[in-house]
Amino acid sequence: MPVWVRLICTCAAVLMSGAGGAAAQVSDLVSKTAFRVCADPANLPMSDVNEQGFENRLADLFAEKLGLPVEYTWYPMATGFIRNTLRANHCDVVIGYAQGHELVQNTNHYLTSAYTLIVKADGPLAEVDDLADPRLQGKAIGVIAGSPPASHLARNGLIGDAHGYDLVVDRRYESPAGDMLADLEAGRLDAAVLWGPIAGPLVKQGFAELKVTPLLKESLPPRLFFRITMGVRLGDKDWEHELNGLIRRNQSEINTILEDAGVPLVNAMGTAALADPP
Repeated sequence: MPVWVRLICTCAAVLMSGAGGAAAQVSDLVSKTAFRVCADPANLPMSDVNEQGFENRLADLFAEKLGLPVEYTWYPMATGFIRNTLRANHCDVVIGYAQGHELVQNTNHYLTSAYTLIVKADGPLAEVDDLADPRLQGKAIGVIAGSPPASHLARNGLIGDAHGYDLVVDRRYESPAGDMLADLEAGRLDAAVLWGPIAGPLVKQGFAELKVTPLLKESLPPRLFFRITMGVRLGDKDWEHELNGLIRRNQSEINTILEDAGVPLVNAMGTAALADPP
């Protein structure tokens, strides 16, 4: 056997053994005594330190199925969140994480939702379900600056009259989504565009006169629907597989929690709603 072939084989063997060792080490990091969750302490309607969010309810469900208590590591969902929680081995799972994000290893998705249009239920825009609808022209529309819908507003000539709200804030002190809905309720806005799992629960909890409609007709990029998974440490396939099994076996209970919270659910391709929005 030529020397270069032996070197390649030797290097490959070393790499494989190293990878196996790393995988074993990652798996060993998962707690056997608690369902350890990485979460934001002030991120309602998803999670908060008082465990009032729908992600807290999902954590309770999974912990129950595993026969373990829930244990939280709280950290603001901002720069450094994964580094200071999951990667630091303070916790083992992020309950809600967009599919395909490179900072974590994603489980199978348990939720697909979309950005939504929120208007007054008895107003002139109540039947609008498309950002290209001419009835939106000249209207004051609230949008989170830098979020995907902003590109669609610009494409449809709506951005000039739009009102931007901050994307990155400390949710312990600021609530752009809540401020946007309050402005809509007060008549300072004609419509608002928000991520469905934020919009639906907030409207259900405190804005009964508003209507939430998933935006499912936007065919041009950027897409407005996203599949949501749980996030685990990179390389931890055993833990991912265990969570995948729990998601598959308990999807109906997961959906019940999400629907009770007011989260608008859509099919995996983002083309149709699974239930009437709140």
